[in-house]
Amino acid sequence: MSPYPDHRLRLLLLFGGQSAEHDVSRVSAVAVARALDPNRYDVVPVAITREGRWLLADRARAALETGDFPSAFDVDGSPVRLADRRPGLGSSVVRLESAGNPLGAVDVAFPLLHGPYGEDGTVQGLLELAGLPYVGSGVLGSAVGMDKVMMKRAFTACGLATPRTIALRDDGVTKAELDRCETELGYPCFVKPANLGSSVGVSRATDRAGLEEAVEVALRFDEWILVEEGIAGREIEVAVLGDRPPEASLPGEIVPGADFYSYEDKYLDDSAELRAPADLDPDRTAEVRRLALAAFDACRCEAMARVDFFLEDPGRGFLVNEVNTIPGFTPISMYPRLWEVTGVPYPELLDRLVALALERHERRAGRTGRPRDD
Repeated sequence: MSPYPDHRLRLLLLFGGQSAEHDVSRVSAVAVARALDPNRYDVVPVAITREGRWLLADRARAALETGDFPSAFDVDGSPVRLADRRPGLGSSVVRLESAGNPLGAVDVAFPLLHGPYGEDGTVQGLLELAGLPYVGSGVLGSAVGMDKVMMKRAFTACGLATPRTIALRDDGVTKAELDRCETELGYPCFVKPANLGSSVGVSRATDRAGLEEAVEVALRFDEWILVEEGIAGREIEVAVLGDRPPEASLPGEIVPGADFYSYEDKYLDDSAELRAPADLDPDRTAEVRRLALAAFDACRCEAMARVDFFLEDPGRGFLVNEVNTIPGFTPISMYPRLWEVTGVPYPELLDRLVALALERHERRAGRTGRPRDD
């Protein structure tokens, strides 16, 4: 039976957010809004400011009406709030209002909020409390997939090979710990905030002075950071879709334009080369797709994720680096591109993600202790 109600779905598109990936989210939201079928979806765009205010995005609404889309949606408009809620599926799940004016019900949310306060389980928890179906992983999978320290522990616990790392907390960065990083990881190494994506706050260190500076940079973004060995190898990515069971796309490859795939390389310089599909033999292709599903399962992800690998060859083979539970949906993003080359066009991909959200919500509503319609 189809999970879709018998009416045009009202889809709450959430973008912006409080993380350093705010601007990436604004670009992703345009790409998704442009690809959603207007005959199937009535999109309600809601922007979240860097300060955490929720706004009914006026210019995004105008773009949806005219079809004249900007490169990124503006974060503007009047405040919006939850006016009413009723658990379960149907046309009156959650009602919104803006400036005292009712906006009617919404059926499903599509959070395109990369990084903390959006991809880390916080917004997912809010949507759970509101009784609103939403696209992507649940609270647990989102939290584990966002925190690189816990993610690496999950990979290790499930027997997945991953680069060697050392986790540090802001009050535990001592000379002895930095000595340990040098001894166990060597140079070059990478220093990353535990709870960010899009390579924000990531630095490559080639000596002790660079390591100390990289640690200082990463600690501006998070109290937990990760120091990781540098891997001389290829960067391979696989997209995962679904959860009962999930499917893995054909793999792609990132060829950075600099020393590593930095934020500038991804979104500003246009110097990286994105190959989809990757030039891998059939056995390697099958292996990395299998490992992507194992990494997805290790972190309790649902619905979608992009899984990133290093291929150290000769050496240890595929090393799983991380999962991204809300991957980029920009015009250059690998997640939709990989599904495109695997045979799932962008609009169909969005339809499947929304269907997965509705199916999960309906399935879980039947569990003891979960609210549902009377």
